[in-house]
Amino acid sequence: MNVDAAPRRPARALRRRLPIAVLAVAAVEVVAAILGRGSPSLVVADLLVTLTPGPLATWFLGTFRAAARPLAALVAAAGLIVTVTGLLVLLRPGGRAADDGAPDPSRRRVLDLGAAAVAALGAIGLVRAARGSGVVAGDGGATAGPAGAARLPAVPTPLPAVTAAQDLAPTVPGLSPVLTPVPDFYRIDTAMIVPRVDAGSWRLRIHGMVAREVTLTFDELVDLGVVERDVTISCVSNEVGGDLVGTQRWTGVPLQRVLDLAGPDPAATQLVGRSVDSWTAGFPTALAASPDALVAVGMGGAPLPARHGFPARLVVAGLYGYVSATKWLTELELTTWDEFDGFWISRGWAKEGPVKTASRIDVPRDGVGVTAGTVTAAGVAWAPGRGIAGVEVRVDGGPWRPATLSEPLADTTWVQWTCDLDLAAGTRVLEVRAVDGDGEVQSEGPRAVLPDGAEGWHRREVRVV
Repeated sequence: MNVDAAPRRPARALRRRLPIAVLAVAAVEVVAAILGRGSPSLVVADLLVTLTPGPLATWFLGTFRAAARPLAALVAAAGLIVTVTGLLVLLRPGGRAADDGAPDPSRRRVLDLGAAAVAALGAIGLVRAARGSGVVAGDGGATAGPAGAARLPAVPTPLPAVTAAQDLAPTVPGLSPVLTPVPDFYRIDTAMIVPRVDAGSWRLRIHGMVAREVTLTFDELVDLGVVERDVTISCVSNEVGGDLVGTQRWTGVPLQRVLDLAGPDPAATQLVGRSVDSWTAGFPTALAASPDALVAVGMGGAPLPARHGFPARLVVAGLYGYVSATKWLTELELTTWDEFDGFWISRGWAKEGPVKTASRIDVPRDGVGVTAGTVTAAGVAWAPGRGIAGVEVRVDGGPWRPATLSEPLADTTWVQWTCDLDLAAGTRVLEVRAVDGDGEVQSEGPRAVLPDGAEGWHRREVRVV
């Protein structure tokens, strides 16, 4: 008798069934792609991100950006393969030789592959059920378009075109344009699969503490009347000097106009937005009355791209996205402040999320050599809802010098700034700070992003030759 056979049997079973599990998961991915149902691995990755503790999830999404979704999908695919392999070993732990009356090896491989596919589908089905996703179909592409056509109605009173005084970028190389190009607009969310929502079947439900529940189609929503607003929005995980911030011209319906259809209860103190994939964010109902709070349906003069929330999302000037910017909006629920916590609140982030005054140096860049003499520093500063009253720059800890500001689009947007500096040869440290419209000077910090946003003066080391 071979006493070593029993210990080797599980290892042999794993080696034999691992390729079968890989093929089964790959087959399920291919079938899902053909049917337009979205990657099963991304479905699992979506759940993984949802279950990950808040600070870790924020770090992962903010650090890896566009690569976060492929990385999460790879981890999820590996997990699916391991799970299916384990299920096959459990279901067929030892296997039997063909001469014992069992099927021949080729038939056994077919049976194993079929069992693996069933196991993979079952595992994915359980994840879908746990996730409760309302996704129609999707992908993680940067240019994913809407799943169903939607008309963007003409704005009765459009905003005027941006002037040269409002956008200095064409004359200052390296300076961020006052309106961020849509393809370059930052994206931070928990959706591993970009929801592709059909505008024809989409509905917006307004419920909770209201006199009457209301459900709107897309056409009924935009027929309420659309406006344009220039608004800067920012992610709470934006580091000092970071680029998780952008400004766009949004088209949408004033949020209060939508809520008024349902007759909000005056006792309601929180408005919760819910997306098709069940993500939630909540903010004080008083802020919904702002003319700069929108159910947005357009961005940059076109319907929202899928990755930015098509067919409708919330844009609320002055609030970080984690408490307000619900993409792929499907519900508005009026409730009380203590009754409900949005997705990120239970994961360690502050319940209230007003955007802090911030500023950034765009040029010159860190470590880039510039010629001694007059050097133009430039960047942006923002305090949505309060506006920017001034920006100051200093070199090597010296006196603060006032910068020249662009003409603001609105007090809800960032402004550009420029400052001519006389720099001597050597390594010079540039710092910037802003003063908001209330006269408050930007905090020196430093303070980490958790739990309610980073604080600090942005600085760059410049090599002057």
